[in-house]
Amino acid sequence: MNFKRINIAEHFINWIHANTSEKQFLIFSSILVGISAGIAAVILKLFVYFIKHNLVEGYFLTLDFKYIYLALPLIGIGLAVLITNYFFKGQINRGTANILFSIAKKSSYLPFHQIYSHVITSGFTVGFGGSAGLEAPIVSTGSAIGSNFARTYKLSYKERTMLLAAGVSGGIAGAFNAPIAGVLFALEVILVDISISAFIPLLIASASGALISKILLDESSLLFFRLRQPFDYHNVLFYVLLGLLAGIISLYYVNIFDKVERWLSKVNSSLTKWLIGGLILAVLYSVFPSLFGEGYSSIKYLTDLNVAELFKDSLMRGFISNKWMLLLFVTLTMLLKSFATAITLGSGGNGGNFAPSLFVGAYLGFIFSFFLRLMGVESVPVGNFTIVAMSGILSGVFHAPLTGIFLIAEIAGGYELIIPLMIVSSFSYLIVKYFHPDSLDVKRLKEKGAIVSENKDTSILGKIDARSMIETDFATIHFKATLRDIVEVIKHSRRNTFPVVNKQNKLMGVIYLDNIREEMFNADLYDKITASEVMRKPTAQIGMNEDIFSIIQKFEESGQWNLPVVEGETYVGFLSKSSILDKYRSKLLSSF
Repeated sequence: MNFKRINIAEHFINWIHANTSEKQFLIFSSILVGISAGIAAVILKLFVYFIKHNLVEGYFLTLDFKYIYLALPLIGIGLAVLITNYFFKGQINRGTANILFSIAKKSSYLPFHQIYSHVITSGFTVGFGGSAGLEAPIVSTGSAIGSNFARTYKLSYKERTMLLAAGVSGGIAGAFNAPIAGVLFALEVILVDISISAFIPLLIASASGALISKILLDESSLLFFRLRQPFDYHNVLFYVLLGLLAGIISLYYVNIFDKVERWLSKVNSSLTKWLIGGLILAVLYSVFPSLFGEGYSSIKYLTDLNVAELFKDSLMRGFISNKWMLLLFVTLTMLLKSFATAITLGSGGNGGNFAPSLFVGAYLGFIFSFFLRLMGVESVPVGNFTIVAMSGILSGVFHAPLTGIFLIAEIAGGYELIIPLMIVSSFSYLIVKYFHPDSLDVKRLKEKGAIVSENKDTSILGKIDARSMIETDFATIHFKATLRDIVEVIKHSRRNTFPVVNKQNKLMGVIYLDNIREEMFNADLYDKITASEVMRKPTAQIGMNEDIFSIIQKFEESGQWNLPVVEGETYVGFLSKSSILDKYRSKLLSSF
């Protein structure tokens, strides 16, 4: 019966596809992708809820040994590693970097298994206490839904990219019941080339994702923080200082996360990484228990000023005897969150930085406002500062200030704090942007040779795969060949450029037909002149892994329309400037 219903649904979609225009089908597709991404968000959250309440709290925490929970991340990360290695061949690309890379280098195609692989692995990781968030896996899942839907109905690259972003938008909207934040996240982080036409599909997908989440998921189980006090303009200076601090802490977060994850990536054994990660997390949790899991419950403790809950299971609880010790404890917890997240993900777990960045932001806001209270500034609303600082860290870590502003406004239940949200997010973003022009994901993409830019020309050029355009039908000439041999080669070639190589195929030089015309018509020279005497050293040569911008620069500087490509010193072929320009023009036209 279920298969019959699926078949009917497929026939219905096919009928819609055949009887609507491209724009109409794109709108229809956005609704389906948004609903699917919202359902995926609900499934993941319910999966984690099931693990936490039925296995962690319902079984492990009922055992006599109360600190058994310290070993639970080993189980969660271990299951994620096991599933990844045995079912997905060790390949589950995490985060928005993977999505951006697929847009830039893989024509927005994502593997089908990404629709469910992230749900399973991140569910086990976070459900058993991994210090990471679920939003990045939801984004990966939503993007895969959009990409594979577009592949099924053979949509164009532009439409495929749009549906991929629609899946991201629907996933974020479903995760937080925040449709505006879903749209803005897709525009700021995923779609580097923003156009007005992108808004409608994203709005529809985001609204669909938020609606399905609201229908299926109890609102009380979502992340909601209600304002305690209205905005007071007398605190503007403090919000400016908070924004500056948020920028500094965002830089700290990104740098620590990057260094720790790179350190763990050097460990070759999956088993060793898993054990290292599990043991380090166990030690951290024993002292700072609020690092366990996503940490949203501890954020609610901060906004409710119920701070004692943060250290009731900590080995340090006996030392927290005054407010200054409490402030130190909360500060250390905040500083260690990025470390714990990097350990969780670097040791094989699956998750993201979205929830951890909100965690760090909430702690920063509490620390700053609590410190002001201790210094005698009683008018500072601790709850409001705790909420607003979340947007500052989110803006800094993801280079997404609009997402930070509107996400917190939506989940806080109103726009009463829109002015301080704008102040804090803007200052944080400006500081991070000054020191780190690229977000962490974009930085890693550039290290892989993928270019992502807000400039349309740069973005389109970055999508050109130069390696696929190498021409190999140039006739090679040995450097000891005589002019007679050269003339014979020229007779049977349609090219006017000839690479000169040795026995090992090392590029020695290039012979241009225009440069040897006089010698060719002098038969007396046929057996006297060799290729090494008439060849010329290439004015420039291109490496196999060179990026497209360096290649364009070499064409401009050399004035040549064809340049040789080498791998090391070995001749591979030639690249044509005209071929690159033709490719650019075709991609530019297809982007409209």
